[in-house]
Amino acid sequence: MTNTASQPLFETVAFIGMGLIGSSMARRIKRDGLANKITCAVRSEATRDRVLELGIADEAYCDIKDAVGDADLVMVCAPVGANETIGAQLTGVLKKGAIVSDVGSVKQSVIRDIAPHLDEGVHFVPGHPLAGTEHSGPDSGFPELFEERWCILTPVPGESEDAVAKVKALWEACGMHVECMDADHHDRILGITSHLPHLIAYTIVGTATDLEDALRQEVIKFSATGFRDFTRIAASDPTMWRDVFLNNREAVLEVLGRFQEDLMALQRAIRWGEGDKLFDLFTRTREIRRGIVDAGQYFTNFSAEGEDRKSYEKAKKKPAE
Repeated sequence: MTNTASQPLFETVAFIGMGLIGSSMARRIKRDGLANKITCAVRSEATRDRVLELGIADEAYCDIKDAVGDADLVMVCAPVGANETIGAQLTGVLKKGAIVSDVGSVKQSVIRDIAPHLDEGVHFVPGHPLAGTEHSGPDSGFPELFEERWCILTPVPGESEDAVAKVKALWEACGMHVECMDADHHDRILGITSHLPHLIAYTIVGTATDLEDALRQEVIKFSATGFRDFTRIAASDPTMWRDVFLNNREAVLEVLGRFQEDLMALQRAIRWGEGDKLFDLFTRTREIRRGIVDAGQYFTNFSAEGEDRKSYEKAKKKPAE
């Protein structure tokens, strides 16, 4: 999906943070002419220099205020634990009519930490692109990251419909399908579809690291597909996921409690040899997998090396396993 508008959607877009999501979005904006100018604020001079070397921003600064003053759209692409500090630095520096959005995996805390700091006349449209890889940093981005994925917007009540429409149009021009929902609803859904799987992956890989050395080396050597998939998830940015769990703790704890109950039931079925219960569970979960493939949500995050793209094209040609 490419930008079909005759004019850029924004004059200037400013990024706060240039990791995987920010650098991928900046690359897409530049490639498709979605804005005339891109600025960014990053924490270190080394990252600033690298962003400029890669050419994914026209101007790069270490101070947020230097990057956002002329921006029509400010995209906060930092770990959610930094939002309160970032929000405080946005007070009094944004022009009237500017839009602030973000890409965080938790939405209630984003609204809590940023909205109170925004001046009257500045719009706030929180968002969450459901796309990513285990890689981070400005070198990890690529413009196709968002193709055919979902982006969820959680506008604050009473927000300008025009501001929401502008953010929606940008994500659609980046290749995404966009849906709006309440922030609390978002956090509960992502607690199941994203946060719990990451928590399980970190736990399973952590269990492997606690094995005695000889056994741990064999686990690594003979890793089957299932364990390899867990290690990919568990290789995600530790700062980002620490902040996600701390800022969505209620939803995560709720779904974790339900998961523990289901796990105990599965444990009993195995102990008592209740094969019919195991078969019924595996049949139901297989249908979920097929539904994900049919919905086009299988292997649509393409790595820079293209291996996921090859697997995706292959998967489209055969039934789910």
